[in-house]
Amino acid sequence: MNPPGAGTAHPSATGNTLDDLFRRLDELNDIGASLSSEHDLKLLLEKIVLAAKRITRADGGTLYLLADDRRALHFEIVRTDSLNIAFGGSSAQSASGLFPDLPLYRADGSPNDCMVAAYAAITGNTVNIADAYAAQGFDFSGTRQFDARTGYRSRSFLTVPMKNHEGEVIGVLQLINAIDTPGGQVVPFSPADQRLAESLASQAAVALSNRQLVAQLETLFESFIKLINLAIDEKSPYTGGHCQRVPELTMMLAEAAAATREGPLADFTLTDKDRYELRIAALLHDCGKVTTPVHVVDKTTKLQTLFDRIHLIDTRFEVIRRDAEVRKWRSIAEGMVAEIADATYRDFCRQLEADREALRRANIGCEKMADADIEQVRQIAVRYRWTAPDGQQQAFLNADEVENLTIRSGTLTAAERDIINHHIVATIRMLEQLPWPKHLKNVPEYASGHHERMDGKGYPRGLQRDQMSWQARMMGIADIFEALTAKDRPYKEGMGLAQALEILERFSQSGHIDADLYEVFVKGEVFRRYAEAFLRPQQIDC
Repeated sequence: MNPPGAGTAHPSATGNTLDDLFRRLDELNDIGASLSSEHDLKLLLEKIVLAAKRITRADGGTLYLLADDRRALHFEIVRTDSLNIAFGGSSAQSASGLFPDLPLYRADGSPNDCMVAAYAAITGNTVNIADAYAAQGFDFSGTRQFDARTGYRSRSFLTVPMKNHEGEVIGVLQLINAIDTPGGQVVPFSPADQRLAESLASQAAVALSNRQLVAQLETLFESFIKLINLAIDEKSPYTGGHCQRVPELTMMLAEAAAATREGPLADFTLTDKDRYELRIAALLHDCGKVTTPVHVVDKTTKLQTLFDRIHLIDTRFEVIRRDAEVRKWRSIAEGMVAEIADATYRDFCRQLEADREALRRANIGCEKMADADIEQVRQIAVRYRWTAPDGQQQAFLNADEVENLTIRSGTLTAAERDIINHHIVATIRMLEQLPWPKHLKNVPEYASGHHERMDGKGYPRGLQRDQMSWQARMMGIADIFEALTAKDRPYKEGMGLAQALEILERFSQSGHIDADLYEVFVKGEVFRRYAEAFLRPQQIDC
């Protein structure tokens, strides 16, 4: 039903023959299949407009989407063939950036039903106008101004609301100037044009709703993943940054691998689906760390648990110093020459302070603790005894303290490393519990392989190179390089590029990481692009 003054649809030269109508119906069916297969929202909107223009032979087409608050229409796609106008969709220029939103309601709250697109959105009715300049009841002043500026003549309008499966209007499809094929003149949109456009709008709305629903679910899913990483970040600022940087580096390496045109990676390609799947896997690669105790993840010194136990050892040194001073005065009281007793006491205190500083140094994590330093810790452990508050004589360092202070690399004991390493087992268990859809079925494999080695000596499964995908191997390189260069680790400064690349080179030769991917990493200067984005300037030393 047309609104007052809208005009009535007239038969035109377009679509009058039965054969032509059947042809366009077949085309409409093909369009429906095409719309259902399009996953990119912008391209989907563009396809809708182009298809509608094609089956109605319209010169121009505009697609509006309803705003979230349902009070305005956004311009999404604008096409006019005769003026060579193309905004939105695959065009570099956005339609919404050039055209202001079309309000559905006036300032006083009354419907803005003098605008034909707004009327269609508000009422859910199609509007078919033979000649805009002769139509009554709608405001086409903006159209006249546009025509005056461009020399265009906007005549026939077909404005169709797009309704989803719940009958809600989600957008408006507007077609302008139906073209009579034999003569090229502008004619009204025929009843057949209107029915075809309405059918297309219905199919398009369903496809659009489905795509928007999928997009919303993807956004929700990614937000949930980020929530997991945020939980890890809240537990530890050190691993939180790692969870964000490894995906970035993984994708940089993946793009460089896809750009390779020779060697073993010449046939490696990435579709948009592949990229999405790999990025999700990279974001989830350490999700099992939510199970890792904070005091292990954040262990900044070797003696740290809930607090740094070096302070307990400092207290013991003070107790021993006090006992030495007591011995000095007792010796003097028993007849020892005061100067000799005092000299003995000072010599003891100098040794005590040297040993104290040695343990403080040992408590700081390093890349490799020297054998001499390890032996010094063991000697200090048996050099002194101290009296505990209960009066019992104790070894200066207990077995746990000796074990921690003699850690060769980093700050973790073997048991604590096992706890850290368990995160990948937890990751695998968590990811394998999820019912992954087909396009994400490889996420568990990609995410769980970053601690495996090409020679089969990695963990937790001991996989070898040919048992792993390219993507899993990429994540292994990204995980190691990020850890080497990270500037927020609790016990070390981030390495410079030269040293980190030297270590990766050794790893590629020893079968730790994939040598072909390492070559891409270096030749494609992936390391440099990552460094410029995430490292300190002083770390970029090559």
